[in-house]
Amino acid sequence: MNVSDQVQAARPWIAHYPPGVPAEIEPQNNSTLVDLWRRSRDLYGSRVALVSFGVRMTYAELGAAADRVTAWLQNNGFAKGDRAAIMAPNVMAYPAILLGILQAGGIAVNINPLYTSRELEGQILDATPRFLFVLENFAATVAAVREKLQLERVILVAPGDLLGPKGLLINFVSRHIKKAVPKADLPGALTFAAMRRQAKALKPRPVAISGDDLAVLQYTGGTTGTAKGAVLLHRNIAANAEQNIAWFAPTLKSDQPSVSVTALPLYHIYAMTACLWFQLRMGGSCLLIANPRDIDGLVKTLQKSHFTFFNGVNTLYNALVDHPGMRTIDYGPVAIFAAGGMAVQPAVARKWRQLTGKPIIEGYGLSETSPVLCVNRPDIEEFTGTVGYPVSSTEISIRDPSGAAVPMGEPGEICARGPQVMAGYWDRPMATEAAMTADGFFRTGDAGVMLPDGQIKIVDRLKDMIIVSGFKVYPNEIEEILVEHPKVREAAVIGRPFAATGEEVVAFIVPREQDLAEHDLRAFCRERLTGYKMPREFIFRDELPKSNVGKILRRSLKDSLSS
Repeated sequence: MNVSDQVQAARPWIAHYPPGVPAEIEPQNNSTLVDLWRRSRDLYGSRVALVSFGVRMTYAELGAAADRVTAWLQNNGFAKGDRAAIMAPNVMAYPAILLGILQAGGIAVNINPLYTSRELEGQILDATPRFLFVLENFAATVAAVREKLQLERVILVAPGDLLGPKGLLINFVSRHIKKAVPKADLPGALTFAAMRRQAKALKPRPVAISGDDLAVLQYTGGTTGTAKGAVLLHRNIAANAEQNIAWFAPTLKSDQPSVSVTALPLYHIYAMTACLWFQLRMGGSCLLIANPRDIDGLVKTLQKSHFTFFNGVNTLYNALVDHPGMRTIDYGPVAIFAAGGMAVQPAVARKWRQLTGKPIIEGYGLSETSPVLCVNRPDIEEFTGTVGYPVSSTEISIRDPSGAAVPMGEPGEICARGPQVMAGYWDRPMATEAAMTADGFFRTGDAGVMLPDGQIKIVDRLKDMIIVSGFKVYPNEIEEILVEHPKVREAAVIGRPFAATGEEVVAFIVPREQDLAEHDLRAFCRERLTGYKMPREFIFRDELPKSNVGKILRRSLKDSLSS
């Protein structure tokens, strides 16, 4: 067997790549996110980089805003390797702050602005950033634990910052009309506007940065236990940007720059890489959505916007597909509807295809992998139910609990190796060791199956698997069936201890219509599920708890049963 045959046997997916997609991306060992950004800034200075509340910002303008952040940080003693945290949604200032931190050689710590004070305290104490940039709407969360946080300075960002005259109106409405800014006692806090004034006459100093330097601390695991900081190096995220470019760029070729609807939060690695870094690398732009939970507002923005790329999660697609305003949008210019973060349910994908005439291109990844590992081909006509093929320079191996590879077609833990895989967990060597196999693969904690052509099909999270009388029950399978019911909007399934069988299946339901009855669901499930998979109880809710990107939090549902 020659070398090419050996590669084909070990990586069967390569033979099924879209035309023009290489098996390997070019080595990016010395590439940094700052290099990526500066190349694009020089090439695309007059192009639009960001759009927020109808205001456009060019690459040159974004560069000038980022330089002020860098200069201010350096003037305040910020050095290479120092950390600064960002706690804000998708406002115009977010990318400028992120780039400013990285240009200074710093490490960006992403924080969910919807965190409670307790959650914020835990992450700040773990990451120990020197500075915190926080949207003023969430300043009260910081104020509640400010004395416990070893922060040198808090910088208050306003929603309208960097939006010019329109931003002043937005800030006035936010503060005085909507009253979205609770009172917060933060002595010594500095506004972002004041910070910019202080930096006006300052110049950023160059910093030597390599691909092996830490770029982002991306906290993960909060839905299943104590959050851990995934250490993402410059070369990890830069490599994943290149992998995404290699996969999607041929589909996006056109006379016009790509425009990505950025409704998922930039503080989550999915949007940061698949939207921001992808578009910056391509010379495209991000249409920033500050509040994606406002579905009416999001639909209005989509109706009046030209866009070519849309990244979402199942819950967002599910919310949008039922909105009557979505029927008035021209989907002709859209090349890609992509999804990740959680399993896309076939019922949602089918309705989306009927609405737009285009399939959802599902992918798969984790915070620890920058995040993309696998993606469906962009040229599929219909939703596949898989997460597609491993991207360039990526190896996927399905393993049993001992770490041995399982036969093709059998379920096991998805393990991954590639340039996008993190360097480890921040200050947690034991957790890092436990997450890696002896031969250097990252253990994802997800159960999956590899099909003969190399496609990966997700089964479920291993931790969410339910054991009923010795039989394995995967919540995803039951949830997919439940949402097929025309009167079910959302569903979540968990396991609960039960003396007779070890565990029992419990289903949480958000009804689409209020006359939905439990006996209807039982009859529906009985026709489609074997006995041990049948939910023993159906619990109706007005809504389900979700993460910052819309992933349903099964752990919170479990906690609600035990409280």
